[in-house]
Amino acid sequence: MSDGTHAVTLLTRAGCGMCTIALEQLRLICADFGIEPAAVDVDEAASSDPGLRAEFGDRLPVVLLDGREHSYFDVDERRLRADLGR
Repeated sequence: MSDGTHAVTLLTRAGCGMCTIALEQLRLICADFGIEPAAVDVDEAASSDPGLRAEFGDRLPVVLLDGREHSYFDVDERRLRADLGR
């Protein structure tokens, strides 16, 4: 993003234990950069964006950085911190 800030989004679904852990990790990491990560439930979003669930629904959680896939299943903390620092 041109103003130096980044958008971090976690794609998730209800009942996903790995998603809960990933969101906690993202909140801690992003806090160091003054960012509040967003969480999007792919099942709830399916009515307005069915492609989201079709593309990512079988490998949740997925971390999006500035709208692009950054990691899935696990938060790649080292890589995310490096990319957020750019």
